[in-house]
Amino acid sequence: MPATILLIDDEPRLRQLLARILQLEGYTILEAENGRAGLKTLEREAVQLVISDVKLPDKNGIELTAQIKQLYPATEVIVLTAYGTIADGVTAIKNGAFDYITKGDDNDRIIPLVSRAVEKANLQFRIRQLEAQMSQRLGFESIVGHSKAVQLAVDLARRVATTDTTVLLTGETGTGKEVFAQAIHQASPRKAQSFVAINCGALGKDILESELFGHRAGAFTGASRDQKGLFAEADRGTIFLDEIGEMPLDLQAKLLRVLETHEFLRVGDTKPTKTDVRVIAATNRGLEQEAHAGPSSPGHFRLDLYYRLSVFSIELPPLRDRRDDIPDLALQFARQAAAKLGKRDVQLSQTFVQRLQQHPWKGNIRELKNVIERAVILADTRPDGTTELTPGTLPFDLQSSLLDETALDLATVEKGHIRRVILHTNGHKPEAAKLLGIGLTTLYRKMAEYGIEG
Repeated sequence: MPATILLIDDEPRLRQLLARILQLEGYTILEAENGRAGLKTLEREAVQLVISDVKLPDKNGIELTAQIKQLYPATEVIVLTAYGTIADGVTAIKNGAFDYITKGDDNDRIIPLVSRAVEKANLQFRIRQLEAQMSQRLGFESIVGHSKAVQLAVDLARRVATTDTTVLLTGETGTGKEVFAQAIHQASPRKAQSFVAINCGALGKDILESELFGHRAGAFTGASRDQKGLFAEADRGTIFLDEIGEMPLDLQAKLLRVLETHEFLRVGDTKPTKTDVRVIAATNRGLEQEAHAGPSSPGHFRLDLYYRLSVFSIELPPLRDRRDDIPDLALQFARQAAAKLGKRDVQLSQTFVQRLQQHPWKGNIRELKNVIERAVILADTRPDGTTELTPGTLPFDLQSSLLDETALDLATVEKGHIRRVILHTNGHKPEAAKLLGIGLTTLYRKMAEYGIEG
Protein backbone atom coordinates (compact mmCIF):
# COMPACT_ATOMS: atom_id res chain seq x y z
CA MET A 1 0.00 0.00 0.00
CA PRO A 2 1.49 3.43 -0.95
CA ALA A 3 2.22 5.40 2.21
CA THR A 4 2.20 9.09 3.06
CA ILE A 5 4.87 10.39 5.46
CA LEU A 6 4.78 13.76 7.21
CA LEU A 7 8.13 15.36 8.09
CA ILE A 8 8.00 17.91 10.91
CA ASP A 9 11.24 19.89 11.32
CA ASP A 10 12.11 23.60 11.36
CA GLU A 11 15.33 23.01 9.39
CA PRO A 12 14.38 23.20 5.67
CA ARG A 13 17.60 21.62 4.41
CA LEU A 14 17.29 18.55 6.62
CA ARG A 15 13.59 18.22 5.70
CA GLN A 16 14.36 18.42 2.00
CA LEU A 17 17.22 15.91 2.23
CA LEU A 18 15.16 13.37 4.14
CA ALA A 19 12.18 13.99 1.82
CA ARG A 20 14.35 13.25 -1.22
CA ILE A 21 15.67 10.01 0.28
CA LEU A 22 12.15 8.78 1.12
CA GLN A 23 10.64 9.88 -2.20
CA LEU A 24 13.19 7.67 -3.96
CA GLU A 25 11.72 4.76 -1.93
CA GLY A 26 8.27 5.52 -3.37
CA TYR A 27 6.72 7.36 -0.42
CA THR A 28 4.54 10.47 -0.70
CA ILE A 29 6.07 13.20 1.45
CA LEU A 30 4.36 16.09 3.24
CA GLU A 31 6.29 18.74 5.17
CA ALA A 32 5.60 21.01 8.14
CA GLU A 33 7.93 23.48 9.87
CA ASN A 34 6.38 23.23 13.35
CA GLY A 35 4.03 21.17 15.49
CA ARG A 36 0.97 23.31 14.88
CA ALA A 37 1.36 23.08 11.10
CA GLY A 38 1.92 19.35 11.42
CA LEU A 39 -1.34 18.85 13.32
CA LYS A 40 -3.19 20.92 10.71
CA THR A 41 -1.79 18.65 7.99
CA LEU A 42 -2.94 15.56 9.88
CA GLU A 43 -6.47 16.99 9.99
CA ARG A 44 -6.53 17.17 6.18
CA GLU A 45 -4.48 14.16 5.07
CA ALA A 46 -4.38 10.43 5.82
CA VAL A 47 -0.81 9.97 7.06
CA GLN A 48 0.72 6.60 7.94
CA LEU A 49 3.95 7.89 9.49
CA VAL A 50 5.16 11.12 11.13
CA ILE A 51 8.87 11.80 11.48
CA SER A 52 9.33 14.67 13.90
CA ASP A 53 12.25 16.55 15.38
CA VAL A 54 12.36 16.80 19.18
CA LYS A 55 13.08 20.52 19.28
CA LEU A 56 10.40 22.45 17.42
CA PRO A 57 9.72 26.21 17.58
CA ASP A 58 6.32 25.78 19.25
CA LYS A 59 6.24 22.26 20.71
CA ASN A 60 8.39 19.51 22.12
CA GLY A 61 8.48 16.57 19.70
CA ILE A 62 8.06 14.03 22.50
CA GLU A 63 4.94 15.77 23.79
CA LEU A 64 3.71 16.14 20.19
CA THR A 65 4.04 12.36 19.81
CA ALA A 66 1.57 11.79 22.66
CA GLN A 67 -0.84 14.28 21.10
CA ILE A 68 -0.63 12.63 17.66
CA LYS A 69 -1.16 9.12 19.07
CA GLN A 70 -4.18 10.30 21.04
CA LEU A 71 -5.80 11.93 17.99
CA TYR A 72 -4.65 9.42 15.35
CA PRO A 73 -3.88 6.07 17.05
CA ALA A 74 -3.17 4.25 13.76
CA THR A 75 -0.47 6.75 12.71
CA GLU A 76 3.09 5.82 13.71
CA VAL A 77 5.67 8.37 14.90
CA ILE A 78 9.45 8.30 14.68
CA VAL A 79 11.23 10.95 16.77
CA LEU A 80 14.50 12.52 15.58
CA THR A 81 16.97 14.34 17.84
CA ALA A 82 20.38 15.89 17.42
CA TYR A 83 21.52 14.78 20.86
CA GLY A 84 19.73 11.66 22.06
CA THR A 85 19.37 10.72 25.71
CA ILE A 86 18.11 7.51 27.21
CA ALA A 87 15.51 9.38 29.29
CA ASP A 88 14.07 11.13 26.23
CA GLY A 89 14.03 7.86 24.31
CA VAL A 90 12.13 6.07 27.07
CA THR A 91 9.60 8.92 27.33
CA ALA A 92 9.08 8.96 23.55
CA ILE A 93 8.36 5.22 23.49
CA LYS A 94 6.00 5.55 26.46
CA ASN A 95 4.17 8.31 24.57
CA GLY A 96 3.59 5.91 21.70
CA ALA A 97 6.55 6.56 19.38
CA PHE A 98 7.52 3.72 17.07
CA ASP A 99 11.19 4.56 17.64
CA TYR A 100 13.58 7.31 18.72
CA ILE A 101 16.74 7.89 16.67
CA THR A 102 19.60 10.36 16.44
CA LYS A 103 19.98 12.65 13.45
CA GLY A 104 22.83 11.64 11.19
CA ASP A 105 22.17 7.89 11.41
CA ASP A 106 22.97 6.46 8.02
CA ASN A 107 20.28 5.62 5.52
CA ASP A 108 20.84 1.89 6.01
CA ARG A 109 19.09 2.25 9.36
CA ILE A 110 16.50 4.92 8.58
CA ILE A 111 14.98 3.28 5.49
CA PRO A 112 14.33 -0.16 7.08
CA LEU A 113 12.98 1.58 10.18
CA VAL A 114 10.57 3.65 8.09
CA SER A 115 9.52 0.53 6.19
CA ARG A 116 8.66 -1.33 9.41
CA ALA A 117 6.77 1.68 10.81
CA VAL A 118 4.75 2.06 7.60
CA GLU A 119 3.98 -1.67 7.56
CA LYS A 120 2.63 -1.46 11.12
CA ALA A 121 0.61 1.67 10.31
CA ASN A 122 -0.93 0.07 7.21
CA LEU A 123 -1.93 -2.94 9.31
CA GLN A 124 -3.56 -0.65 11.88
CA PHE A 125 -5.43 1.25 9.14
CA ARG A 126 -6.65 -2.06 7.66
CA ILE A 127 -7.81 -3.32 11.06
CA ARG A 128 -9.76 -0.12 11.64
CA GLN A 129 -11.34 -0.38 8.19
CA LEU A 130 -12.42 -3.95 8.92
CA GLU A 131 -13.76 -2.94 12.34
CA ALA A 132 -15.75 -0.13 10.72
CA GLN A 133 -17.13 -2.52 8.09
CA MET A 134 -17.99 -5.08 10.76
CA SER A 135 -19.68 -2.43 12.87
CA GLN A 136 -21.72 -1.31 9.86
CA ARG A 137 -22.63 -4.88 8.92
CA LEU A 138 -23.60 -5.90 12.46
CA GLY A 139 -24.52 -2.53 13.96
CA PHE A 140 -27.76 -0.57 13.90
CA GLU A 141 -26.99 0.40 10.29
CA SER A 142 -27.73 -3.21 9.35
CA ILE A 143 -31.33 -2.95 10.62
CA VAL A 144 -33.53 -2.13 7.64
CA GLY A 145 -36.79 -0.29 8.12
CA HIS A 146 -38.28 3.17 8.57
CA SER A 147 -41.65 2.18 9.99
CA LYS A 148 -42.63 3.69 13.32
CA ALA A 149 -42.71 0.28 15.01
CA VAL A 150 -39.16 -0.72 14.12
CA GLN A 151 -37.72 2.76 14.69
CA LEU A 152 -39.15 2.73 18.23
CA ALA A 153 -37.36 -0.57 18.89
CA VAL A 154 -34.11 0.76 17.38
CA ASP A 155 -34.30 3.93 19.49
CA LEU A 156 -34.72 1.93 22.70
CA ALA A 157 -31.86 -0.40 21.72
CA ARG A 158 -29.54 2.53 20.97
CA ARG A 159 -30.28 4.07 24.36
CA VAL A 160 -29.51 0.91 26.32
CA ALA A 161 -26.53 -0.16 24.18
CA THR A 162 -24.03 2.16 25.89
CA THR A 163 -24.86 0.73 29.33
CA ASP A 164 -24.19 -2.66 30.90
CA THR A 165 -27.88 -3.24 31.59
CA THR A 166 -29.33 -6.70 30.95
CA VAL A 167 -31.74 -6.63 27.98
CA LEU A 168 -34.70 -8.89 27.18
CA LEU A 169 -35.78 -8.96 23.52
CA THR A 170 -39.32 -10.20 22.98
CA GLY A 171 -41.35 -10.88 19.86
CA GLU A 172 -42.42 -13.61 17.49
CA THR A 173 -39.97 -16.06 15.92
CA GLY A 174 -38.10 -14.58 12.98
CA THR A 175 -38.40 -10.90 13.94
CA GLY A 176 -34.63 -10.35 14.06
CA LYS A 177 -33.80 -10.64 17.75
CA GLU A 178 -30.21 -11.80 17.19
CA VAL A 179 -29.65 -8.93 14.73
CA PHE A 180 -30.73 -6.50 17.46
CA ALA A 181 -28.52 -8.26 20.02
CA GLN A 182 -25.52 -7.93 17.68
CA ALA A 183 -26.29 -4.26 17.09
CA ILE A 184 -26.50 -3.56 20.83
CA HIS A 185 -23.14 -5.26 21.34
CA GLN A 186 -21.52 -3.33 18.47
CA ALA A 187 -22.73 -0.02 19.93
CA SER A 188 -21.51 -0.87 23.43
CA PRO A 189 -18.13 -0.29 25.13
CA ARG A 190 -17.71 -4.10 24.91
CA LYS A 191 -17.68 -4.20 21.10
CA ALA A 192 -13.97 -5.07 20.92
CA GLN A 193 -14.63 -8.20 22.99
CA SER A 194 -16.48 -11.43 22.19
CA PHE A 195 -20.14 -11.74 21.26
CA VAL A 196 -21.27 -15.33 21.79
CA ALA A 197 -24.74 -16.69 21.15
CA ILE A 198 -26.52 -19.89 22.10
CA ASN A 199 -30.04 -21.22 21.55
CA CYS A 200 -31.20 -22.48 24.93
CA GLY A 201 -33.88 -24.64 23.32
CA ALA A 202 -31.55 -26.50 20.98
CA LEU A 203 -29.63 -28.50 23.59
CA GLY A 204 -30.47 -30.91 26.37
CA LYS A 205 -30.08 -29.81 29.98
CA ASP A 206 -26.69 -31.45 30.69
CA ILE A 207 -25.14 -30.34 27.42
CA LEU A 208 -26.52 -26.81 27.82
CA GLU A 209 -25.06 -26.52 31.33
CA SER A 210 -21.66 -27.63 30.11
CA GLU A 211 -21.79 -25.29 27.11
CA LEU A 212 -22.74 -22.30 29.26
CA PHE A 213 -20.51 -22.81 32.27
CA GLY A 214 -17.86 -25.30 31.15
CA HIS A 215 -16.67 -28.39 33.01
CA ARG A 216 -13.64 -29.94 34.60
CA ALA A 217 -11.98 -33.07 33.29
CA GLY A 218 -13.64 -36.12 34.79
CA ALA A 219 -16.81 -34.26 35.78
CA PHE A 220 -18.87 -36.80 33.84
CA THR A 221 -18.38 -39.69 31.44
CA GLY A 222 -16.63 -38.45 28.33
CA ALA A 223 -15.24 -35.28 29.96
CA SER A 224 -11.61 -36.08 29.18
CA ARG A 225 -10.36 -32.50 29.50
CA ASP A 226 -11.31 -29.15 30.94
CA GLN A 227 -13.74 -27.13 28.82
CA LYS A 228 -14.15 -23.40 28.84
CA GLY A 229 -17.85 -22.44 28.85
CA LEU A 230 -19.49 -19.60 26.97
CA PHE A 231 -19.68 -17.37 30.05
CA ALA A 232 -15.91 -17.59 30.32
CA GLU A 233 -15.56 -17.12 26.56
CA ALA A 234 -17.70 -13.98 26.71
CA ASP A 235 -15.81 -12.45 29.64
CA ARG A 236 -15.76 -8.64 29.20
CA GLY A 237 -18.04 -9.14 26.20
CA THR A 238 -21.67 -10.09 25.59
CA ILE A 239 -23.55 -13.37 25.74
CA PHE A 240 -26.84 -13.74 23.84
CA LEU A 241 -29.22 -16.32 25.29
CA ASP A 242 -31.80 -17.01 22.60
CA GLU A 243 -35.06 -18.79 23.49
CA ILE A 244 -34.36 -18.22 27.18
CA GLY A 245 -37.84 -19.51 28.01
CA GLU A 246 -36.70 -23.02 27.07
CA MET A 247 -34.00 -23.12 29.76
CA PRO A 248 -34.63 -25.81 32.44
CA LEU A 249 -35.55 -24.53 35.92
CA ASP A 250 -32.35 -25.67 37.68
CA LEU A 251 -30.24 -23.90 35.06
CA GLN A 252 -32.41 -20.82 35.50
CA ALA A 253 -31.31 -20.78 39.14
CA LYS A 254 -27.66 -21.01 38.09
CA LEU A 255 -28.11 -18.18 35.60
CA LEU A 256 -29.75 -16.05 38.29
CA ARG A 257 -26.66 -16.53 40.46
CA VAL A 258 -24.43 -15.33 37.63
CA LEU A 259 -26.51 -12.18 37.21
CA GLU A 260 -26.49 -11.45 40.94
CA THR A 261 -22.91 -12.37 41.90
CA HIS A 262 -21.00 -12.26 38.57
CA GLU A 263 -19.59 -15.71 39.22
CA PHE A 264 -20.45 -19.31 38.30
CA LEU A 265 -19.42 -22.88 38.96
CA ARG A 266 -18.13 -25.09 36.19
CA VAL A 267 -19.58 -28.58 36.14
CA GLY A 268 -17.47 -30.66 38.56
CA ASP A 269 -15.80 -27.60 40.09
CA THR A 270 -16.00 -26.36 43.69
CA LYS A 271 -14.35 -22.99 43.25
CA PRO A 272 -16.44 -20.25 41.60
CA THR A 273 -15.16 -18.45 38.52
CA LYS A 274 -15.56 -14.69 38.21
CA THR A 275 -17.03 -13.25 35.02
CA ASP A 276 -17.71 -9.78 33.67
CA VAL A 277 -20.30 -10.34 30.98
CA ARG A 278 -23.34 -8.54 29.67
CA VAL A 279 -26.41 -10.69 29.16
CA ILE A 280 -28.92 -10.16 26.34
CA ALA A 281 -31.77 -12.67 26.33
CA ALA A 282 -34.56 -13.30 23.84
CA THR A 283 -37.86 -15.15 23.83
CA ASN A 284 -40.97 -15.61 21.71
CA ARG A 285 -42.94 -16.75 24.74
CA GLY A 286 -44.96 -14.76 27.26
CA LEU A 287 -42.44 -15.07 30.08
CA GLU A 288 -44.18 -12.60 32.34
CA GLN A 289 -47.43 -14.57 32.29
CA GLU A 290 -45.55 -17.85 32.75
CA ALA A 291 -43.58 -16.42 35.67
CA HIS A 292 -46.71 -15.13 37.41
CA ALA A 293 -48.64 -18.37 36.78
CA GLY A 294 -46.77 -20.19 39.54
CA PRO A 295 -44.39 -23.20 39.77
CA SER A 296 -47.16 -25.72 39.20
CA SER A 297 -48.07 -24.35 35.78
CA PRO A 298 -46.69 -25.96 32.57
CA GLY A 299 -43.65 -24.19 31.15
CA HIS A 300 -43.11 -22.23 34.36
CA PHE A 301 -40.38 -19.56 34.34
CA ARG A 302 -38.75 -18.26 37.53
CA LEU A 303 -40.25 -14.92 38.54
CA ASP A 304 -37.02 -13.67 40.16
CA LEU A 305 -35.05 -14.48 36.99
CA TYR A 306 -37.67 -12.78 34.84
CA TYR A 307 -37.29 -9.58 36.85
CA ARG A 308 -33.51 -9.75 36.52
CA LEU A 309 -33.67 -10.29 32.75
CA SER A 310 -36.38 -7.75 32.01
CA VAL A 311 -34.62 -4.75 33.51
CA PHE A 312 -34.86 -3.30 30.00
CA SER A 313 -37.31 -5.03 27.67
CA ILE A 314 -37.67 -4.34 23.94
CA GLU A 315 -40.49 -5.82 21.89
CA LEU A 316 -39.71 -6.39 18.21
CA PRO A 317 -42.69 -5.92 15.87
CA PRO A 318 -43.89 -8.71 13.56
CA LEU A 319 -43.46 -8.10 9.84
CA ARG A 320 -47.22 -7.75 9.30
CA ASP A 321 -47.09 -4.61 11.50
CA ARG A 322 -44.35 -3.04 9.40
CA ARG A 323 -45.43 -3.76 5.83
CA ASP A 324 -43.94 -0.49 4.58
CA ASP A 325 -40.50 -1.97 5.32
CA ILE A 326 -41.06 -5.04 3.12
CA PRO A 327 -39.79 -3.48 -0.16
CA ASP A 328 -36.50 -2.39 1.43
CA LEU A 329 -36.03 -5.71 3.23
CA ALA A 330 -36.83 -7.68 0.07
CA LEU A 331 -34.35 -5.66 -2.00
CA GLN A 332 -31.60 -6.14 0.59
CA PHE A 333 -32.17 -9.91 0.72
CA ALA A 334 -32.36 -10.06 -3.09
CA ARG A 335 -29.01 -8.30 -3.46
CA GLN A 336 -27.39 -10.57 -0.88
CA ALA A 337 -28.70 -13.70 -2.61
CA ALA A 338 -27.76 -12.40 -6.06
CA ALA A 339 -24.21 -11.71 -4.90
CA LYS A 340 -23.85 -15.31 -3.70
CA LEU A 341 -25.19 -16.63 -7.00
CA GLY A 342 -23.08 -14.37 -9.19
CA LYS A 343 -26.09 -12.45 -10.48
CA ARG A 344 -26.05 -8.68 -10.71
CA ASP A 345 -28.41 -5.73 -10.99
CA VAL A 346 -31.33 -7.54 -9.37
CA GLN A 347 -34.68 -5.75 -9.54
CA LEU A 348 -38.11 -6.31 -8.02
CA SER A 349 -41.17 -5.90 -10.22
CA GLN A 350 -44.00 -3.78 -8.86
CA THR A 351 -46.41 -6.71 -8.83
CA PHE A 352 -43.81 -8.84 -7.03
CA VAL A 353 -43.54 -6.26 -4.25
CA GLN A 354 -47.34 -5.93 -4.07
CA ARG A 355 -47.68 -9.69 -3.59
CA LEU A 356 -45.09 -9.60 -0.81
CA GLN A 357 -46.95 -6.83 1.00
CA GLN A 358 -50.23 -8.79 0.86
CA HIS A 359 -48.79 -11.93 2.48
CA PRO A 360 -49.35 -12.46 6.26
CA TRP A 361 -45.70 -13.52 6.91
CA LYS A 362 -46.28 -15.76 9.89
CA GLY A 363 -42.57 -16.58 9.81
CA ASN A 364 -41.70 -12.86 9.75
CA ILE A 365 -38.35 -11.64 8.39
CA ARG A 366 -36.85 -15.13 8.32
CA GLU A 367 -39.66 -16.36 6.07
CA LEU A 368 -39.30 -13.33 3.79
CA LYS A 369 -35.56 -13.93 3.42
CA ASN A 370 -36.11 -17.57 2.44
CA VAL A 371 -38.77 -16.62 -0.11
CA ILE A 372 -36.51 -13.99 -1.67
CA GLU A 373 -33.54 -16.37 -1.91
CA ARG A 374 -35.75 -18.90 -3.69
CA ALA A 375 -37.04 -16.21 -6.07
CA VAL A 376 -33.49 -15.13 -6.99
CA ILE A 377 -32.57 -18.74 -7.78
CA LEU A 378 -35.61 -19.14 -10.05
CA ALA A 379 -35.35 -15.75 -11.78
CA ASP A 380 -33.83 -15.69 -15.24
CA THR A 381 -31.03 -13.28 -16.10
CA ARG A 382 -31.75 -11.13 -19.16
CA PRO A 383 -29.25 -10.61 -22.00
CA ASP A 384 -28.41 -7.17 -20.57
CA GLY A 385 -27.37 -8.82 -17.29
CA THR A 386 -30.34 -7.68 -15.19
CA THR A 387 -32.39 -10.07 -13.08
CA GLU A 388 -36.00 -9.19 -12.28
CA LEU A 389 -38.06 -10.93 -9.62
CA THR A 390 -41.66 -11.40 -10.74
CA PRO A 391 -44.68 -13.08 -9.09
CA GLY A 392 -43.90 -16.21 -11.07
CA THR A 393 -40.79 -16.78 -8.92
CA LEU A 394 -42.83 -16.91 -5.70
CA PRO A 395 -43.70 -20.22 -4.01
CA PHE A 396 -46.94 -21.88 -5.12
CA ASP A 397 -48.61 -21.62 -1.72
CA LEU A 398 -47.82 -17.91 -1.51
CA GLN A 399 -49.13 -17.31 -5.04
CA SER A 400 -52.30 -19.28 -4.46
CA SER A 401 -53.09 -17.24 -1.38
CA LEU A 402 -52.65 -13.98 -3.24
CA LEU A 403 -55.35 -14.02 -5.90
CA ASP A 404 -56.42 -10.46 -6.57
CA GLU A 405 -59.93 -10.42 -5.15
CA THR A 406 -60.85 -7.31 -7.11
CA ALA A 407 -60.20 -8.99 -10.45
CA LEU A 408 -62.69 -11.84 -10.74
CA ASP A 409 -63.34 -11.80 -14.49
CA LEU A 410 -62.92 -15.20 -16.16
CA ALA A 411 -59.72 -14.29 -18.06
CA THR A 412 -57.94 -13.14 -14.89
CA VAL A 413 -58.95 -16.24 -12.96
CA GLU A 414 -57.88 -18.51 -15.86
CA LYS A 415 -54.55 -16.73 -16.21
CA GLY A 416 -53.82 -17.05 -12.50
CA HIS A 417 -54.84 -20.71 -12.47
CA ILE A 418 -52.63 -21.60 -15.46
CA ARG A 419 -49.65 -19.79 -13.92
CA ARG A 420 -50.07 -21.62 -10.61
CA VAL A 421 -50.35 -25.02 -12.28
CA ILE A 422 -47.20 -24.38 -14.33
CA LEU A 423 -45.39 -23.34 -11.18
CA HIS A 424 -46.72 -26.43 -9.40
CA THR A 425 -45.23 -28.67 -12.11
CA ASN A 426 -41.92 -26.76 -12.02
CA GLY A 427 -42.50 -25.60 -15.60
CA HIS A 428 -43.18 -29.07 -17.07
CA LYS A 429 -45.69 -28.15 -19.79
CA PRO A 430 -47.03 -31.63 -20.71
CA GLU A 431 -47.79 -32.35 -17.05
CA ALA A 432 -49.37 -28.91 -16.62
CA ALA A 433 -51.57 -29.43 -19.70
CA LYS A 434 -52.66 -32.81 -18.37
CA LEU A 435 -53.60 -31.32 -14.97
CA LEU A 436 -55.48 -28.49 -16.68
CA GLY A 437 -57.34 -30.93 -18.93
CA ILE A 438 -56.28 -29.18 -22.14
CA GLY A 439 -53.97 -30.02 -25.02
CA LEU A 440 -50.34 -28.96 -25.01
CA THR A 441 -50.90 -26.72 -28.05
CA THR A 442 -53.81 -25.01 -26.28
CA LEU A 443 -51.61 -24.45 -23.23
CA TYR A 444 -48.91 -22.76 -25.30
CA ARG A 445 -51.53 -20.61 -27.05
CA LYS A 446 -53.03 -19.46 -23.72
CA MET A 447 -49.57 -18.78 -22.28
CA ALA A 448 -48.80 -16.52 -25.25
CA GLU A 449 -52.22 -14.88 -24.98
CA TYR A 450 -51.83 -14.10 -21.30
CA GLY A 451 -48.11 -13.32 -21.45
CA ILE A 452 -47.21 -16.12 -19.05
CA GLU A 453 -43.50 -16.89 -18.86
CA GLY A 454 -42.09 -20.25 -17.98
